[in-house]
Amino acid sequence: MGKGGEQGGEPEEQIRFYTWEEIQKHNLRTDKWLVIERKVYNVTKWANRHPGGQRVISHYAGEDATDAFQAFHINPTLVQKFLKPLLIGELAPGEPSQDRDKNSQLVEDFRTLRKTAEDMNLFRADPLFFCLYLGHIIAMEVLAWLMVSYFGTGWITTLILACILTTSQAQAGWLQHDFGHLSVFKKSFWNHIVHKFVIGHLKGASANWWNHRHFQHHAKPNIFKKDPDVNMLHIFVLGDTQPVEYGKKKLKYLPYNHQHEYFFLTRILRPFLIPCSHVLPIPLWSRLDPSRVPQATLFPDYWEVFVVPKQFGLRKKRTFKRHTFVFLESHWFVWVTQMNHIPMEIDREKHRDWLSSQVAATCNIEQSFFNDWFTGHLNFQIEHHLFPTMPRHNFWKVKPLVKSLCAKYGVQYEEKPLGKAFVDIVGSLKKSGDLWLDAYLHK
Repeated sequence: MGKGGEQGGEPEEQIRFYTWEEIQKHNLRTDKWLVIERKVYNVTKWANRHPGGQRVISHYAGEDATDAFQAFHINPTLVQKFLKPLLIGELAPGEPSQDRDKNSQLVEDFRTLRKTAEDMNLFRADPLFFCLYLGHIIAMEVLAWLMVSYFGTGWITTLILACILTTSQAQAGWLQHDFGHLSVFKKSFWNHIVHKFVIGHLKGASANWWNHRHFQHHAKPNIFKKDPDVNMLHIFVLGDTQPVEYGKKKLKYLPYNHQHEYFFLTRILRPFLIPCSHVLPIPLWSRLDPSRVPQATLFPDYWEVFVVPKQFGLRKKRTFKRHTFVFLESHWFVWVTQMNHIPMEIDREKHRDWLSSQVAATCNIEQSFFNDWFTGHLNFQIEHHLFPTMPRHNFWKVKPLVKSLCAKYGVQYEEKPLGKAFVDIVGSLKKSGDLWLDAYLHK
C-alpha cells in the first residue's frame, strides 16, 4: 500500500494508497475520511474546527468531496494550506476518481463547465449591482422614517409602513444570502463582516445559526438526516418515502393528512413567535444562543424605539405594525424558499454526483424582471445550488450551459411559472399527507 525511497541521501516521504472500499468505511462520527482531487484526508479532528460547521464536512465522510469543496470555497488555494496537515494518502492508481459508480464523464464535463464559467468571469461580482440593491433597501427604510415624521402613526400610515417594511425586510433577506455565500467580495473576511451586519442588524438573526443550517442544506439538499430544512417530523412529512415509513411506525405528532391546510396556519403563527426573540432579556439569550446576543434587534426597532418621538410610539400600533410586516414577510420568505424544494425529490442519501444531486432537489422559476427581484434571483435555484458562490446577477448567463449539460446526460432540468410553483407546494404536501394516512391506517 505504501511506496518509499531515498533521493539525495534523504528519505522520501512515504505515500499511502487507498481503495474506495477502505475509504468508505471511515464515515463514522469518530472516524471521518474524505477525498478531494484524488487525495485522501482524515478530517476527524478538524471537523469540529471547520468554519462552515462540523456537520457540513461530516456529510461527505467516506465520499469524494471535490465538487462540494470547489463549490463552497472562493479561494481553494488558500484552503489547501489547512488541508495539507490532514493529508494521509491518495487513491490507488487503479481506483476511479469518482466513488460509488458515478458517471465519471458527467462529472468531468461538469468540472469543465465550471472552468468555462470561471473563464467567463461569472464568479466576479458587479459592485454597482449590489450598491444599488442595498440602496433601494435603505431608501425604503428612510421613506418609512419620513412617513412617520410627517404623517404620524395613523392606521392608514401604519398599514403603508407595514408594506414598506415587509418589502425592505424581504429584500434584506435576499441580500444577506448573497454575503453569506461569499458571492460579493473577493475575500471571505469582508463577506462575513457584511453578512453579520445585514442579517444581524437588518434581519435580527444570527449569522452563525444561518451558516450552520444553510450550508448543510446546500451540501446535501433534500436528504433526510443531512438537510435540516427537510427534518420537520413534528410538523410535516415530506416526499414519497418518509410518509410511508412514519405511517407504518404509527408516528403521529400532528394530523399530517391535513398538513397542506395547516401549512397556512404556521405562517399566521410565525409573527407571534419571531418577535419573542426581541423581548427576551439578554442574559437569557446568552444562554440560548451566544452568537445572537449582539444581533438581536431588527433595524426597524431602532427607529421605533430611538428615533421616533414618544408621541408617535403608541404601543398598540407599534405591535400591530410589527406583527403585520412580520406576517407578510414570513409568507414572502416561505413561499419563495420552499417553491424550489418541497415539490422536488426528497429522500435518503443516494450518493449521486454533484450535478445530479443538486438538480434532483431543485427547480427554476421562469425569468422576468419581477421574478428576479421578488425572489432575490432564487428563481435560478438550480444554478445557485450548482455554483453557490456565483453572484446572482450572472445566473442567467450560465443557465444555457447548465441546461445543455443536463440535456446531454438526460438529467431533468425543471422550470415552471411562479404561480404553478406556489400551487405545487400545497399539492406536494397533500400528496405526502395522503401517503402517510394510507400507511398509518392500512399498513
